[in-house]
Amino acid sequence: MGRQIKKAVFPVAGLGTRFLPATKAMPKEMLTVVDRPAIQIVVDEAREAGIEHFIFVTGRNKGVIEDHFDKQYELEETLRQRGKIKELTLLQADLPGAGQTSFTRQQEPLGLGHAVWCARDLVGGEPFALLLPDVLVHAERGCLAQMMDVYNAHGGNIIAVEEVPRERIHNYGIVGVGEELDSAFRITGMVEKPTADEAPSNLMILGRYILQPEIFDVLSSQDPGSGGEIQITDAMISLMESQDFFGCRFEGRSYDCGDKIGFLTANVAFALGREDIGPNFLSALQDILKDQTS
Repeated sequence: MGRQIKKAVFPVAGLGTRFLPATKAMPKEMLTVVDRPAIQIVVDEAREAGIEHFIFVTGRNKGVIEDHFDKQYELEETLRQRGKIKELTLLQADLPGAGQTSFTRQQEPLGLGHAVWCARDLVGGEPFALLLPDVLVHAERGCLAQMMDVYNAHGGNIIAVEEVPRERIHNYGIVGVGEELDSAFRITGMVEKPTADEAPSNLMILGRYILQPEIFDVLSSQDPGSGGEIQITDAMISLMESQDFFGCRFEGRSYDCGDKIGFLTANVAFALGREDIGPNFLSALQDILKDQTS
């Protein structure tokens, strides 16, 4: 069993240009899925998995993320005076405890690997989780919690994977599949955006990782890769020479919220899964579809 995972890194420095003009003044991570910011949903997943320290790697114009995870005294007092206890309780339940959040800047857009490296001093010499806020996972039990099961059983480094259609393999990092280990398997290699014929499997790297701290040593001397950026996949390939990597086939479905179709689909999926609005939303959705096909 590996050392306990208590810290998680959230890279939130991206500009969100695919969602302009909505992201002109609003960070893309604060766009709502139903009534919760996307970053809150990802933090909820981490908290469910036992994470106690939430590390955000931010950029310019991302101060609203820090404000979101801070107390809003005036708002709370207004809710209290108006007797809106349900709303007040919800806000307080979402709020991390004092000292549980840290924020650091990625001052230049040098890639995901560089963003992770920016968190090195806050993480320290501990294994940590890495969650990409563009990826939301709709699951009965969170993806990271399922990955923790694999980590507790095998240690090493854990990557969440999901099957991808053959015609879309070239858009993702793909892993090679080795020894099967109950709900996991040993990863034999990684290829970034291969052709379908070159791919070692149809399992893509999802955007959820548990990594050992030695990844920072690799990133500190990592040469730029695809797009002239420091790539986390390149660093993991280097680390595979000395450490074990395991793939976790999680139960659930992911949504790429960095893409408009993925974001809209996530809204539908999360809304339908809500007891309070799901049935009525399904009825409204059916009415829309009926109008579209008539």
